Amino acid sequence: MAKRVRILIAKPGLDGHDRGAKFIARGLRDAGYEVIYTGIRQTPESIVATAIQEDVGFIGLSLLSGAHNELFPRIVELLRRENAEDIVVFGGGIIPDEDIPQLKSAGLRAIFTPGATLKQIIEFIESCQHDRNLS
Repeated sequence: MAKRVRILIAKPGLDGHDRGAKFIARGLRDAGYEVIYTGIRQTPESIVATAIQEDVGFIGLSLLSGAHNELFPRIVELLRRENAEDIVVFGGGIIPDEDIPQLKSAGLRAIFTPGATLKQIIEFIESCQHDRNLS
């Protein structure tokens, strides 16, 4: 039997708006994924520690506060330090288009902005799983 995909959904920083993160977490769970939701106001260190402890394959970050250019890359950096760079990190929220290339070059695999559908996120996850199975 194939290992069930585990996904951590996290809200880094001081952003207290979690409606979108909860929507994504619930939708992914309903699609058959095992989802761990960390709640609001998490530090990059606590997100990485939880991801490693829970043996997740993905971290989905949600941020509306504008601190994505600092917090998202910090999480990727901490994963590298912990030799956990095989965990796929993606983000979403209010992120200006001009910030997306920088975030991707920092190691985020995808950024989902307002209007992205749950179907698009699931297709991204499935694509990453397919790529892992080929390697």
